[in-house]
Amino acid sequence: MKPSALGVVAVAAVASLLSAPAHALRCNHKLITVGDRSARLLHYCGKPYAVQTRPASVALVANFGQVLFPSFAEGLLIEEWTYNFGPNRLMRVVWLENGIVARIEQAGYGFGPDE
Repeated sequence: MKPSALGVVAVAAVASLLSAPAHALRCNHKLITVGDRSARLLHYCGKPYAVQTRPASVALVANFGQVLFPSFAEGLLIEEWTYNFGPNRLMRVVWLENGIVARIEQAGYGFGPDE
């Protein structure tokens, strides 16, 4: 491999290590992924720009889709935390179920304080 080609490969490898996948969130050089607790998210990413909370319930369902105990439902608290990292970065929406990260998605570009 030529030295210039080696440099391009090295830059690409470093860039792939520094970027977080769409289903993850990188804050302060730490990666937040599904299964992490809300305390870790708050510690590394800080307070979100917006939070929406709603209760839900989940019935016990068998593998083939039949509800086993209709009168029994597990209580679930769903939180949607939105992080705005400014106009040059994509916002991230983190869904938590009972304080555990369940899903992370990208939103549109963020906005500044004047917008």
